[in-house]
Amino acid sequence: ILQGREVLGLAQTGTGKTAAFGLPLIQNLAKEGSAPKSKEVKSLILAPTRELAKQITDALKSFQGDGHLKINMVVEGLSINPQKERLARGSDILVATPGRLIDLLGQGSLTLSKTSYLVLDEADEMLRMGFIDDVETILAETPSECQRALFSATMPPTIRRVVKKYLGDAREVSIASKTKTVERITQFYLIVKGHQKMEALTRILEVEEFDGMLIFVRTKSATLEVAENLKLGDFLQLH
Repeated sequence: ILQGREVLGLAQTGTGKTAAFGLPLIQNLAKEGSAPKSKEVKSLILAPTRELAKQITDALKSFQGDGHLKINMVVEGLSINPQKERLARGSDILVATPGRLIDLLGQGSLTLSKTSYLVLDEADEMLRMGFIDDVETILAETPSECQRALFSATMPPTIRRVVKKYLGDAREVSIASKTKTVERITQFYLIVKGHQKMEALTRILEVEEFDGMLIFVRTKSATLEVAENLKLGDFLQLH
């Protein structure tokens, strides 16, 4: 990144991606020393979710310490008017989710015509969430000389096509993930049909001895459904 190369990073969450693209970005912007003009975005970082965007923003602010770079965030789920006001003062670094950024671009609240650095973080997750068309629209709005970096845990054909079209001869860096379970943890799994999951979980709770248990589900609605079923089953101290 410091050499000005396009970069394709194949890496899982937790491998230091934010530092990998954030530290060179902050260093280069600090060297420039010029403040962004109104609505101007010098550097753009796209993230698939509001939560990840917040994590990246917090990390970048901690990286720059006492620096004076304008680091802004625009995401869905928060009031749009304060975001517009911050954009009007210009952004050295803007962290955004694709949907909200497209909305703000359509309203003329920012311009990417002077953007010199673009990062796509967790690109495969953006594809899974249906943002790939928005991502390509945003890529097309940035100058052709804009330096780009894309990070993804997997490389499906659609992402590979985006890389070929917008990142050219990107330098590919792959970080092998090492999955290791603590030795004291015993793992097992049950293969059941969807409608059998609740019954299987209930039986496990009935026969296993435990002081506490964490149950992970995929969606908010599933969380509520599991909680209600367990309450009916009279499992105490449910949170």
